[in-house]
Amino acid sequence: MDFLQAFFLGLMQGLTEFLPISSSAHLILVPAFFDWVDQGVAFDLAVHVGTLLAVVIYFRTDVFSIARDGLISMSQRRVVGQGALALYMVIGTIPAGLAGLALLDIIDNELRAVEIIFATTLFFGLLLGVADWMPKRQRSIDSLNWKDALLVGIAQAIALVPGTSRSGITITAGLFLGMSREAASRFSFLLAIPITALASAVKLLEVATADITVDWSAFLVGGVTSFIIAITAIHFFLKWLNKVGMWPYVIYRVILAGVIYAVLM
Repeated sequence: MDFLQAFFLGLMQGLTEFLPISSSAHLILVPAFFDWVDQGVAFDLAVHVGTLLAVVIYFRTDVFSIARDGLISMSQRRVVGQGALALYMVIGTIPAGLAGLALLDIIDNELRAVEIIFATTLFFGLLLGVADWMPKRQRSIDSLNWKDALLVGIAQAIALVPGTSRSGITITAGLFLGMSREAASRFSFLLAIPITALASAVKLLEVATADITVDWSAFLVGGVTSFIIAITAIHFFLKWLNKVGMWPYVIYRVILAGVIYAVLM
């Protein structure tokens, strides 16, 4: 992998991981468009670590408070501060964690087809648009309950199918549950932390136990690029959320689906 390929794929991961347009689809489609060799598990690990660090650092105050209050709540057996949100993050992570462990081989080998990515890109993009049109989206993140967390978690599990978009479908679920754009997006980003950490741990185990040669220069370029771009994407997405809404991303997904159909199918 040369410098340009590592940089471009890192840029794609950082830009698309937290925007509702599917990072997994872009990491599959970009090499297909440019006829590049698959980047491999080690590189995927690098860019996932980059985006994980980005979301942890961006929400560092929230992450510290949620983790602290969650531990205190467990020790005292009562809800303290943001202890409930810590519990909801755990509940929201369980479906995707279980589905990922059970269906890992199927996801990696059978669900990466261009036809599947075309369908999920289009369908879940339009579904996001419908959810953004829904009235009465006033609920804050403080109004969450365990049922909301479970439903958003089930949506996150569906995002294991490439093209769905983890952030896109979890924001869609939040909007359908009556959450505001800000609340749905914030919970989606917070949920990214445990599930991305789990995914990175699985990839790390795979790299450690397999006979894989790590291209450390590509690893570093991809990881650093994804980190810088991801933290920037989170900032501007939240800043522009009320001004632009979700429809620019819906339109992008429809156009992307059209390009996939015209060029790769």
